[in-house]
Amino acid sequence: MKKLVLTGAAGRLGSYLREPLAALCETLVSTDIADDIGTLYPGETYVKADLAQMDQIAPVLEGADMVVHFGAIVDEKPFEELLGPNFVGSYNIWEAGYKAGVRRIVYASSIHAVGMHLKSDFIGTDAEHRPDTFYGLAKCFTEDLGRMYWDKRGMESVHLRILSCAQVNNTRALGSWLSYTDLIQLVTRAVDTPSVGFSIIYGVSNNDRAPVDNAKASFLGYRPVDNAEVFAAQVLAEEGVIDTTDPGQMCHGGPFAKVDLGQSGLAQMNVVNDKKET
Repeated sequence: MKKLVLTGAAGRLGSYLREPLAALCETLVSTDIADDIGTLYPGETYVKADLAQMDQIAPVLEGADMVVHFGAIVDEKPFEELLGPNFVGSYNIWEAGYKAGVRRIVYASSIHAVGMHLKSDFIGTDAEHRPDTFYGLAKCFTEDLGRMYWDKRGMESVHLRILSCAQVNNTRALGSWLSYTDLIQLVTRAVDTPSVGFSIIYGVSNNDRAPVDNAKASFLGYRPVDNAEVFAAQVLAEEGVIDTTDPGQMCHGGPFAKVDLGQSGLAQMNVVNDKKET
């Protein structure tokens, strides 16, 4: 592959994807709104650009074969704050990508697109949208955007419904954890699978307690290797009795299913910022 674009390169997940993606192409163009992202990897360049501004992002996509789209505000906010980066930004990536001849977009979707489903339902990749927040609604919008561009314009996309790619420090994460090792494998399979059409796959490790079913996405070849069960004894000993009337405990969206619209979901979580520095 000649040129691959990574949006959200300054973010925590983006920081772990830069090096492996650079190895998959001749030129990796990383982009974000940060002034810089540290030392660049061989074959990597960096362009500062705002996803919500078509005149800034369109030139970045020129000549690209694929886009790995991880750029967004990664928390619940008032709709007006998410409109630019999370809604308009996705449209700009698909429309500019189509005009530039991009073949495929790999998108960081989220469990929050289906966050109001009960975990006990063991949903598959064909579960209907039930967003838990405006943040989740943006993921639904972009999944539908990707389906439409495939149906109408033949533009491929893989939508990674990531559950929780963070340290395992609560009982929800025993099922929802996605390790960085498995994240890299997931994105790599979404890039190197010869034909994907429009696809959805859950971003989750090989956890004994995983609450979702990836059977219909098995053709992508994603075979996670890590298992959150290694953390179970400590986590279960530290956490108290679960309140079965609490949607934050019972629904896939966790704390995002419990907060009021526009209120931070991450504020209810103990997410450790272990971003990879270069």
